Amino acid sequence: MILRLLGLIFLALSLQASAQTQPQQFYVGVLANWGHQQAIERWTPMMSYLEQAVPNTQFHVYPGNFTALNQAMESGKIQFIITNPGQYLFLSNQYPLSWLATMRSRRHNGATSAIGSAIIVRADSEYRTVYDLKAKVVAASDPHALGGYQATVGLMHKLGMDAKTYFAETKFLGFPLDPLLYQVRDGNVDAAITPLCTFEDMVARGMIDSKDYRVLNPSRPDGFECQCSTNLYPNWSFAASESVAIGMSKKITQALMDLDADAPAAVQAQLMGWTSPISQLAVIQLFSELHVQSPKNSRWEDVQFWLKENRHWGMLAIVIFIIATVYHLWIEYRFHQKSESLVESERQLKQQAIALERLQSASIVGEIGAGLAHEINQPIAAITSYSEGGIMRLQSDPRQAQQTAIALLEKIHKQSTRAGEVVHRIRGLLKRREAVMSDVNILTLVDETVSLLRLELQRHDIQIERSIKGEPFFITADRVGLLQVLVNLVKNSIDAITEAHIQPGYIHLDLDFLDHQVVLSVIDNGPGLSQDSDTLTATFFTTKSQGLGLGLAICKEVIKEHQGGLRLTSRDDNQCGCLAKVVLKKRGSDKEIVI
Repeated sequence: MILRLLGLIFLALSLQASAQTQPQQFYVGVLANWGHQQAIERWTPMMSYLEQAVPNTQFHVYPGNFTALNQAMESGKIQFIITNPGQYLFLSNQYPLSWLATMRSRRHNGATSAIGSAIIVRADSEYRTVYDLKAKVVAASDPHALGGYQATVGLMHKLGMDAKTYFAETKFLGFPLDPLLYQVRDGNVDAAITPLCTFEDMVARGMIDSKDYRVLNPSRPDGFECQCSTNLYPNWSFAASESVAIGMSKKITQALMDLDADAPAAVQAQLMGWTSPISQLAVIQLFSELHVQSPKNSRWEDVQFWLKENRHWGMLAIVIFIIATVYHLWIEYRFHQKSESLVESERQLKQQAIALERLQSASIVGEIGAGLAHEINQPIAAITSYSEGGIMRLQSDPRQAQQTAIALLEKIHKQSTRAGEVVHRIRGLLKRREAVMSDVNILTLVDETVSLLRLELQRHDIQIERSIKGEPFFITADRVGLLQVLVNLVKNSIDAITEAHIQPGYIHLDLDFLDHQVVLSVIDNGPGLSQDSDTLTATFFTTKSQGLGLGLAICKEVIKEHQGGLRLTSRDDNQCGCLAKVVLKKRGSDKEIVI
């Protein structure tokens, strides 16, 4: 137990020692006037110097513009910041900050007030003073940049000008600063508001020619190398957030004060060391005169800024939206056209289906025309014979011919009725009308079908037989439509037997009356089927050289209207031939058919 306790104590001490040896991580936000890479190169040696001066620490450069540094401070990503006093005042209104030291400018003999603006125009322009820029287009880095914009706004305020309405437009291009003068060079803007020494730095680096530009309202304070158009304000300073311990802030402040002017870190950072924080009264007065508010923009302002910065993408989005809208309208128009076309096509197809159905019926009637003529001629001949016999008897013995005349007239009436029925059946096959459902005796329809096709059967020497199973009952059906179906099925069997030259040919018509349905089977001894039932009953499909491909399709549609079933198969009793099975409901039955 004692050994275990000693082990735990040793482990705790080891972890504490390990934690103490891990360096503290600090991130220093730096305003990147000339881009992130330049800011990292400029301030990295300063971070190394602080790591040496303050043991057990590690410093990192966090470059960014005003917005990025504000967000980093708010989210706690940075603990220190090196920036101009304008941004410091903005941040100090939102977060507790401690001003540790102010930079002494290296190029201005250690001056601590080295922030101002230079208003640059083209050398060949007609602008000589700030007054000449009325209703002109100017460019600046950022609306919250002290040297890049606000110092000029302070100058204009003293001259009685309102920067918001004085210029026709102010373009804020952000960082780095190079594009400001390029915009002037290319004639895209009339003037550029730049931080102090931006012009001289670009000339020194060979990026522009000093002869091509001119500074408005120029002045060169004693000891300064650069021309300035405005007053000078306190230099950049080093500030710490409240998250940094007071003891650590003191150590860092002491290290900054101890930095030698000729140290590599000072040379690379372009400063002559650091001094105690100087008064920000000049900046406070400037902001007070200008009524400068917190840089925290509203959502609408953020959207406006984003749209301005990304206007090319915005234009592309608008173009895409317009194209998409036009395309959508075109699709709607085409869809409307296609819909009307489809409706019209459907109407025409229905009309053509009716015409083709009539043609099919006429074709059937044409094929059995000889039989129909024979059927009609028989009653007409009988009527003629009976009428002549009646006339002769009346002429020979008028007194005794009364009974004979009555019998003859009854026979004449019967034959005329028979002829009328034949004509009625022909008209029924040819006439297209809406289905009229009524009580129908299917046995009668089978008899009529055989009667219509009797001569056709005799001509091809085909025997037809009928058989009945069960107790017959009525069905609810369209008499004419169902007659068309039966004639078509029997006629198909006749054609199949005839084309195959089968002798003798025969057709069986079997009626099987079940509890709730009747099954009519048309069985022949033809060659059988070469296709399945669905294919054979498809519209315009035919196996006949002169066929229309409508007969079985119409049969299928008629049976469907009767809530019945139609199936075509080859015989399954080891005999050649076709089996056409029609299933219809019993009158008043609600049960589904079984096929």
